Amino acid sequence: MTEYGIGNEVSTFGDIYSYGILLLEIFTGRKPTDEIFTGSLSLHQFAKLALPERVMEIVDPNLLSAEVEGLNESQTHTNAKSKLEKCLISTITVGVACSAISIKDRMDIEDAMVEMQRIRDLYLGVGINDTNN
Repeated sequence: MTEYGIGNEVSTFGDIYSYGILLLEIFTGRKPTDEIFTGSLSLHQFAKLALPERVMEIVDPNLLSAEVEGLNESQTHTNAKSKLEKCLISTITVGVACSAISIKDRMDIEDAMVEMQRIRDLYLGVGINDTNN
């Protein structure tokens, strides 16, 4: 379901929906029109059902291979993988919250941006000593 495609007026509610779907597309590598999304299963539902335990199963493997490639088998590798998984869970959660079917259930754009910045900072290790991430 794309809101603009069914005649709804352009609004920030539609924008946040589109942002959520875009996040889900980028991080899962799937399109809302993929063949697996039939009946009641949508990209939104697919991602929502994976949260949080199965997120690594739905993430685009191309994203993971690029990140894990440079890490060695050490404690650092384990910590980096754990941090990556936390960030991916958080990112998919934002995508799901932004693409909720009901407008009143959608994450506010300001909250989404604050959360995405927090995820970026956690991933990059920015401000780790300043806050309890």
